[in-house]
Amino acid sequence: MKTLFDVAIPGFCGLGLHFKLDGFRLVYSCIAVLMWAASGAFSLEYMAHYEKRRKYYVFLWVTFFATVGVFLSADLYTTFIFFEIMSFTSYVWVAFDEKKESLKAAETYLAVAVIGGLAMLMGLFLLYDLTGTLDMDLIGPAARAALENGGGYLSPAAQLYTAGGLLLFGFGAKAGCFPLHIWLPKAHPVAPAPASALLSGILTKAGVFGIIVITGGLFFSDGNWGLLLTVLGLVTMLLGALLALLSVNLKRTLACSSISQIGFILTGIGMAVLLSSVGEENGLAVWGTFLHMVNHSLFKLVLFLCAGAVYMNLHKLNLNDIRGFGRKKPALGFCFLMGSLGIGGIPLWSGYVSKTLLHESMVEYAKAVGEGAAVLVNPGMASASAGIPGIVTSLLLNPGIWKAAEWVFLLTGGMTVAYMLKLFIALFVEKHPTEQAKYDAMSTSCMKPLSRFVLVGCSALIPLLGMTPHLSMDRIARAGEPFFQGDEMLHSVAYFSLGNLKGGVISIGIGVVLYVLVVRLLLMKKDERGTAIYADRLPSWLDLENLVYRPLLLHILPGICGTVCALIDRYLVSAVVTVFLAVSSVVCRAMDSFVDGLILLARKTTHRQLPGTVKIRENDRLAYILGGMADEIAAWKGRKGRKIKTDRTSAIPRFIEAEEELKRTGKLVEESFSFGLMLFCIGLCLTLGYLLAVFLMG
Repeated sequence: MKTLFDVAIPGFCGLGLHFKLDGFRLVYSCIAVLMWAASGAFSLEYMAHYEKRRKYYVFLWVTFFATVGVFLSADLYTTFIFFEIMSFTSYVWVAFDEKKESLKAAETYLAVAVIGGLAMLMGLFLLYDLTGTLDMDLIGPAARAALENGGGYLSPAAQLYTAGGLLLFGFGAKAGCFPLHIWLPKAHPVAPAPASALLSGILTKAGVFGIIVITGGLFFSDGNWGLLLTVLGLVTMLLGALLALLSVNLKRTLACSSISQIGFILTGIGMAVLLSSVGEENGLAVWGTFLHMVNHSLFKLVLFLCAGAVYMNLHKLNLNDIRGFGRKKPALGFCFLMGSLGIGGIPLWSGYVSKTLLHESMVEYAKAVGEGAAVLVNPGMASASAGIPGIVTSLLLNPGIWKAAEWVFLLTGGMTVAYMLKLFIALFVEKHPTEQAKYDAMSTSCMKPLSRFVLVGCSALIPLLGMTPHLSMDRIARAGEPFFQGDEMLHSVAYFSLGNLKGGVISIGIGVVLYVLVVRLLLMKKDERGTAIYADRLPSWLDLENLVYRPLLLHILPGICGTVCALIDRYLVSAVVTVFLAVSSVVCRAMDSFVDGLILLARKTTHRQLPGTVKIRENDRLAYILGGMADEIAAWKGRKGRKIKTDRTSAIPRFIEAEEELKRTGKLVEESFSFGLMLFCIGLCLTLGYLLAVFLMG
């Protein structure tokens, strides 16, 4: 799809801002508008009883503009500015309740955002130093030119991978990629449900947006990068599904589900790179990745708003407390069912289409390496990938490894079916042992008409897209294809063929088995009344924040740094101080002798010490002459008519005093002038010396 507009604002914050609207950006801008409109409408009812709802609405719309700014950005500098604004404004959502749990979750969210932002900024510095640009359309050619030309304080390949790794760290933190996923399970349960829908549905996609940009621009034919993204994706999807399966909190389960679905998306990006690296068309992976991004946004909008409807009526989220609430509430049940079937990849719902494309891309790559395909590298990236270790090559070209990866994909899809089945049965099938009558009485008052209309309308899009994949979803995928730098799909995909249906059926079967054998048998227990309840089996070692990050940041690293500083202070600093003092003592003695010499020279020349004050004698010749002349003049005036006073005092002593004062003043002037002249000469010498040194060195 052609570019609809391209706008640059030069000079803003130094490098300026640059915005563009093409197919991908248009689609995600529309999704952002849809999600904010739906969340905003639902918030009117959800936030009605909150005293600080104005603060929520302010930051809701500021975050909207920041998020749209990210998706419309045409260079990574613009992306970074709006990305950071989005991170800090959405922090208010997490801390909104200002309770202990909210503030702790907000602390985790902010820490991950800040650390990720700093890593991203350093990556941008390195990338700009290597390429001289941050424009998304230019960084690829500039990086390849730098790799071919070489030079610099780092090897271009090392600098490129370092910059890419830092940017992946920063964007991955927002996306919820393993091992930076820790904020998602903590932030969602405490944030308002409409905000959770946005955090999960679209703010995570801002992180994915950045990963797509650096992948498409810098590493699209690099097997190293493709393998890294695929491994991260598989680990993320499996870990997120496991956390969701073990959770007994509605919103926490949906948050962990978001981690898993981000893993599917990362796997798709990795497969697009890997298919390109072996010379195969990557259209299946590109389409699957983009469509699953769109689908996941819709799924989480619907599911989190459903969770919001539960919470604003019960103010509870534990499955044991809310079980049976959805009975006799057909609108809520319909919406939750649509979201569950969609995210579970059930045929005729939109999630099936995107997951089928992702699955087929894995099958296609495994087939290619099974037939002896070699890793082909873009010529510009050859220097960056020339040093692929043998173990990496074996992983890339081992069909058995990729067959196992395919089964991880199918298993995770089955786990998705299992935990969504758990949520649906708990909410809409089971009965609460004591509160069911109360829940049934809320059948008509659980949502206002506006909230119900918004929720049902968004839910209806999921089967509509799934039943018309060629008419709707293929066109959406084709619009975003150029942004991924993907290959054009030259053939239509038979989504409902037996071969493609097989993968969906396998995942559904795995999900049903897991629900029966794991959820019902292992994850439930009997309470004191003999009622089966959902047990919290989440092991503490899966909480990486408490297990790894807090001990590392608060104890291990400070301990290591303290020990290193103590050793440096004891051995290095002490030695340096001793040497410095010894050298300083010698220098000070030399300078003292030099200054004494200057003083002695000054005293013998310009600052000669005056002899002691000499008392002027009365027979001083000049004073007697001038004083005598004054006396004669006074006497002459008296003879001309004035009476002479016999007791008149002679003028000679006054002239003696005046001469004495004049001599003193003259000596002071002489000394001051001499001192100033000396300083001027010293300054002039230093200036001339500096100019001579500059001339000789230049």
